[in-house]
Formats: sequence, C-alpha cells, structure tokens
Amino acid sequence: MRAAWPEVRILFRGDSGFCRRRILHWCERNRVDYVVGLAKNSRLNRMAADWLKKAEQDFARTGEKQRIFGHFEYAAGTWNHPRKVIAKAEHTAQGSNPRYILTTLSGDPQELYDRLYCARGEMENRIKECQLGLFATRLSSHQFHINQFRLLLASMAYILLERLRTVGLASTELARAQAETLRSKLLKAGAVIIRNTRRIRFFVASSFVHREEFLLVASRFASG
Repeated sequence: MRAAWPEVRILFRGDSGFCRRRILHWCERNRVDYVVGLAKNSRLNRMAADWLKKAEQDFARTGEKQRIFGHFEYAAGTWNHPRKVIAKAEHTAQGSNPRYILTTLSGDPQELYDRLYCARGEMENRIKECQLGLFATRLSSHQFHINQFRLLLASMAYILLERLRTVGLASTELARAQAETLRSKLLKAGAVIIRNTRRIRFFVASSFVHREEFLLVASRFASG
C-alpha cells in the first residue's frame, strides 16, 4: 500500500485480543496509527477512579445510564514507554462497566471511542455476511492453499455484491439488502440465456418479483 500511495495514512483497529506489545511496536515503527481495545485491570480502574465515581453518583441521582470519557497515559510492565488510554466510565442498573482503548490518535475521547473504535462492530457484521451468505466458512481442506483460495473466491464474490448493492441497486428497496438476500432473490432466478455473435439476451419470467431491479442493475452497469 505504501509503495502505491506513499502518503497514505493507515489505521489499525482491533479489539483487546490485538493489544500485544509486538503489534504496537510494529505499528509505531511503520507509521501506522492504531486504536485497539485494552483489557481492564485494577490499575486502570484506579487511574479512572474519579470518572467511575462520578458516573456512579450521577446514575444514583438520575436513574439513567451514565457515560463519562477521559484519557490518561499508561504503561504496562512489558512496554518501553507510556501510551494514550481512553477510558469510558459507564454506570447502569447492572453496575459499573468501565472500558478502555489504546490509541495514537488525538481528538475528543468520546468521538474516538464511539465513532471510530465501536465502528469495528459494523466491519464484523460484514465479515459475518460474507461467511453466512457467501460460504466463506467452507474451509474443510487439509491443505492451507486450497482453503486460502476458497476464502479469496468468497471475498471476491462479496466485493462484486457490494458493488451491485451500492451502485446497481442505489435508491431501491434492495440497496441495503444482505448478501444472502441478493443471492437468493435477485441472482438465483430462472432464465433462458440466448447468445449470438452480437449480444447475450436473458429471458426471465414476467412474474419475476424483482424483474425491475434486475433490469435496472443491468442497464446501470451496461451504461457505466
């Protein structure tokens, strides 16, 4: 990526399972920003104690869920320097629920947490969509390269469907449809295909529910 776009800014985002010393060091050496989850511990909770206490007091006063954000410098025992931690002090009817993330980015702590870190959940939904709708979990071979190729095919299929959804189906009822829905309702349709030297023609039944959407997609991609 850097060879193709030398000035590109790369951001690594992941949950606390990726908060590992070697990963953090690699990102910092290679000018890669990161925002990753940080598992809570007693020391982090002590450093965020004032925010946790205020969230608890505000909940007791209002009876409504409270969320307070802040940041501080923190260094685990295996790190060679402190790093920036964003703390979310949350208190609900179930009690205190602190969360922490580690980042190289500057900016409002709540915005970094809500709009950047938590957005990884949407990416996880897209991965699940590829797995369930395009069979990306069918990796039953004992050979790595065969499984890798199968996963590559599923990923390529997802990219094609994503373009179909965002370009071909823009402003239609299927513009936000899942991959499985598009595959089963729009693409998995009976048709007669006639090909000659000049063109390829598709004949679908007049009763095909999504006939208009199918023709719209075809016309948009043909003109594009």
